[in-house]
Amino acid sequence: MQQPLQPLDKIRLFSLDTIQMRTFHITWLMFFVCFFGWFGLAPLMPAIRTDLGLTKVQVGNTIIASVSSTILARLLIGKLCDVLGPRKTAVRLLLIGSVPVLLVGLARDYTGFLLFRLAIGVIGASFVVTQFHSSMMFAPKIRGTANALTGGWGNLGGGVTNMLMPVIFAAIVGFGYTPHQAWRYAMIVPAIMMWVVAFLYYRYTEDTPAGNYSEIRRVSGDPRRRTDWSVLADWRVVALALAYAMSFGMEITFDNVAALHFVDNFHLSQHGAGFWAGLFGFMNLFARALGGISSDKIGSRWGMRGKGFLLATVLLLEGLGLIAFAHAGSFVVAILFMLSFALFLKMANGAVYGIVPFISESSMGLISGVVGAGGNLGGMLFGFLFRSESITYAAAFTYIGLMVVTIAFIVLVTRWRRENAGALRPDSPHPAATSATPATA
Repeated sequence: MQQPLQPLDKIRLFSLDTIQMRTFHITWLMFFVCFFGWFGLAPLMPAIRTDLGLTKVQVGNTIIASVSSTILARLLIGKLCDVLGPRKTAVRLLLIGSVPVLLVGLARDYTGFLLFRLAIGVIGASFVVTQFHSSMMFAPKIRGTANALTGGWGNLGGGVTNMLMPVIFAAIVGFGYTPHQAWRYAMIVPAIMMWVVAFLYYRYTEDTPAGNYSEIRRVSGDPRRRTDWSVLADWRVVALALAYAMSFGMEITFDNVAALHFVDNFHLSQHGAGFWAGLFGFMNLFARALGGISSDKIGSRWGMRGKGFLLATVLLLEGLGLIAFAHAGSFVVAILFMLSFALFLKMANGAVYGIVPFISESSMGLISGVVGAGGNLGGMLFGFLFRSESITYAAAFTYIGLMVVTIAFIVLVTRWRRENAGALRPDSPHPAATSATPATA
């Protein structure tokens, strides 16, 4: 059937008729299964800690490892999206990243487990592909919404992982295996999921509405675009990376420590702690999308300044909610404040990537990677707080909350120049999407 060559100006959630919508659904599913593999070990840490005899410092080191490798990976993947295209980049990342996910069960001590978590962290770079690819497929006026939906539903993997992996673990134990064996076999599940999605990505997506990069270059004769590293000197990129460190950085940190926090402080079982920690992730079902939709709506009326003000506001509310969560005196109150700060944290995630595509169209992959890496840098630095023997988890949450409030004010005073508001018009598609002949599918 004839495919529209331009980015869509409307998201049709229940349609698979166009390459844009097929890509939309497959790219969030890709991030979902990568998130599942990336954090599949987190809700099983109470059992893993016992099995491997890990100390608090060692657990903290594995948390840091799981997010630190993603920093460099996101920078590389952002560059590869600009050069190779998101389709080839995604397939390679899924296939290579599935190897440590599948083999982590071979770890027999702290060192082996640490190295496997370091290797698994690379698949967190799948987020950059998701944001880049959805930006390519949709018109500027709804890019914030598209990015927030694909990113949020992908992040939902964190919530599903916290809920489902303890169930898979318990089912394996029910079949007669020991806990020592069960957590290892459980990780086979996300590896298989990654193989399936790699096939779907290769078979049913294209780089742009006009075709794959290789086809576009063959028809147009355009060379591969050079990376414009000068965009990294733009303070707005720095501000967005700091903001994402406070939002997504806190999200992946919470995904890593929530189950342990609930077990140690409120004496929940591993299954119960996984369920309540999973609610935090399930907020991605709508909260990140709410941030992206709000960014698009405010941007259409007040431009980039409005988008920046929204981001500063939700960061401020996130920080205050996090501080309140840290000082909650009971489990019920803690859950209420957790849901509160989770709402604004995930809205901040969406609001950040409601701005990212408009900083520089030609270097969108690079900027997506740099800002995404900022998120993981935040997660890595926060991990040092949670590994400390002298700092309680509650104190660590408080310190992070204060940092979030500080960054909110930095974002507020950042100059989101009005001349970029013109990029919100739906008549400025990505350069790579405009130079191909019509294709059919």
